[in-house]
Amino acid sequence: MNSAIQRAAALPVVPLKNTVLFPHLLMPLAIGRPQSIAAVEAALASEDKTLFVVAQRDPTVDEPDGEGLYEVGTVAVVKRMERSPNGLQLIVQGIERAARETVESTSPFLKANVRMLSLPDDDGTEVEALHREVLGLAGRIHAMVDPQAHAGLEQILAQVTDLLHQAYLIGSMLGLDLGQAQKLLEASTRLEALQLLHGYLQHESQVLELRQKIASEARQEMSREQREYLLRQQMRAIQAELGEQNPDQAAIGQLRERLESADLPKQVQKEVERELARLERLPTAAPDYQITQSYVELVLELPWRRVTEDDLDLARARRILDEDHYDLKELKERIVEHLAVLKLNPQAKAPILCFVGPPGVGKTSLGQSIARAMNRTFERMSLGGLHDEAELRGHRRTYIGAMPGRILRSIRRAGVANPVLMLDEIDKIGADYRGDPAAALLEILDPAQNSTFHDNYLDLPFDLSRVFFIATANTLDTIPRPLIDRMEILRVSGYSEEEKAEIARRYLIPRQRREAGLKDDQLVISDAALLRLISRYTREAGLRQLERTLGRLARKAAMQFAEGATQPVQIQPEDLPKLLGPERFQIEEARRRLPPGVAAGMAWTEAGGDVLYVEAALLPDGKGLTLTGQLGEVMQESARTAQSYLWSHAAELRIEREQISHSGVHIHIPAGAIPKDGPSAGVTMATALASLYGNVPARSDTAMTGEITLTGLVLPVGGIKEKVLAARRAGLRRIILPKQNEQDLSELPEHVRAELEFVLVEQIDDVLAAAVPQFADRLSTVPGS
Repeated sequence: MNSAIQRAAALPVVPLKNTVLFPHLLMPLAIGRPQSIAAVEAALASEDKTLFVVAQRDPTVDEPDGEGLYEVGTVAVVKRMERSPNGLQLIVQGIERAARETVESTSPFLKANVRMLSLPDDDGTEVEALHREVLGLAGRIHAMVDPQAHAGLEQILAQVTDLLHQAYLIGSMLGLDLGQAQKLLEASTRLEALQLLHGYLQHESQVLELRQKIASEARQEMSREQREYLLRQQMRAIQAELGEQNPDQAAIGQLRERLESADLPKQVQKEVERELARLERLPTAAPDYQITQSYVELVLELPWRRVTEDDLDLARARRILDEDHYDLKELKERIVEHLAVLKLNPQAKAPILCFVGPPGVGKTSLGQSIARAMNRTFERMSLGGLHDEAELRGHRRTYIGAMPGRILRSIRRAGVANPVLMLDEIDKIGADYRGDPAAALLEILDPAQNSTFHDNYLDLPFDLSRVFFIATANTLDTIPRPLIDRMEILRVSGYSEEEKAEIARRYLIPRQRREAGLKDDQLVISDAALLRLISRYTREAGLRQLERTLGRLARKAAMQFAEGATQPVQIQPEDLPKLLGPERFQIEEARRRLPPGVAAGMAWTEAGGDVLYVEAALLPDGKGLTLTGQLGEVMQESARTAQSYLWSHAAELRIEREQISHSGVHIHIPAGAIPKDGPSAGVTMATALASLYGNVPARSDTAMTGEITLTGLVLPVGGIKEKVLAARRAGLRRIILPKQNEQDLSELPEHVRAELEFVLVEQIDDVLAAAVPQFADRLSTVPGS
């Protein structure tokens, strides 16, 4: 190594973040860091205006210390300095390489002792050969980047006589990264520096050659496509002269034949002819060709005028509906009514029905039966989880991957313009930034608007007025009011135990036998076993859990026959625990005798009815009303109303007012993880509080429901059938209902009405007298009662 130490000096240090200054080269610098500005000021104050410029190892550090800098840098002189709002603008020139020794200070600027490193001056044939190869590579790279400026590079290099200075100049023009430039600066010999630079130049040359190759291939591909287009045009001209057709023309010809045979409205036919004329002018390679062809095919496939003829035999429709579903008299009668209207007025618009009820009561399968009874095509479309309006209305054809909406796709699959189209789970629609699908349904389900329904993809009016829409939902709470207004709501209530048993015998057991591969006589379930199964293993409003449980019995029977059994499997009530495990539902023993402060209420849920016990406890020396059990605002207001009523009528009920005013009350409704709300628990809370304050128990065989007012009125509530059936399933045989709900009892099966005792009330006093025997005696002695 020929480098030698010439002298040592203490110089201000200016760290560079992402670049390296080479000796003898000029470089502009923008100085903004306070530490670096102070270093420049110190250098300008010196006689020779020199400083030590060195790269820092981590460019993210704002104030690096000595360890954060590379060892080798360049001593530079400030040639020009200008001040700016953001700091200093410098032009510096590298003088010599230098190595950092020790750091003298770090504040207000970094100052270090450096020793000068003279430039290496080794030579030889290898150095000369490598030098010429580097110059050749540099010239070739410059010619590839800018062919017209190649001579300019030669002139610049000719002005530099020193070999190493030329290497530094080429390295600065090459745009090396920090690590590569630092290695070039640190090279201890000319040979090492030229070897490093040769490697960098070779890599850059390979990258540029590859880029030129890719660009050339792209140009050739474009030229090939243009050549193919011209040849295809010539081929079409030749085929026209010979009277032949190419495949593209044949496809367009088929579309024209379909257009002539299709019975389309005039406006639609005019639009299709315009699109076909446009399609003939487009080359097959054009992006719009396939889009236009798909659009024309959709228009021709849609059943604009094609309909099925309704079977208007009312007796046949009744028979089919009765075959497929047990009971549901109101719904079946509504369908037969529509058939009767169509019989008298074939132009009558189809109704838009919405079946609302708990899961598993047969809403979806009822739609299939309606289609069969009317001799129409059935299509089902699930809306559960739908949150993009374009799913219903379609996408505009300008979008990539555009397609018509689900409504039109269902019509196309049905092949007729008057199918029975079921919109399943309409209450499960969501909404987000892509729009509100429920808003799109406002047009689809409005008989005054859907005769000119516009799909974004089709962009033509399509008549949906002949479609028989049937929607299903578990609840109306999540459906917007304008959408409910467009539909005819038909309630599908839960089933009683006797109805479930009849449905199981007619439909469920035969179906499970078939699915398990059993014959009718291989599995016999006794009536007693079936009723025990319904009451103790499947307490629900619908039938899904019952059918799953019957499927378990069928599979166990199938396993016995698969293992060689020959005798029929007969299931009695005592066999159920062995086959299905312990009974899942039982009447709670603790509820057979209610302590003071507890009353049984009835609630409606999406899964049917349920029995809720309201529990109240007195808190001596406590204050206020504490409510737990995830109660909504309406239910909390009912509790406060009940307490206020009892406080104001304490004398008639022989309740001590001091007990109310000096004690707190805690009301809890079990199943605390389930949110509860609604006004129908008002009478139950009033009964529980009256029982608590009077220290007398309520009747354990009685359930109740109804909204209360501060003046003591009992107002009607909904979901009576589901609530009564839930109380009956729980073993309660006495029901307190608002007087205005008397007409709802007609929805109950006759055998259920005969089995239960109904008490109809108009005042809270009537509720207390019927639910708490002791209050009946107290209220009977009140004047005017």
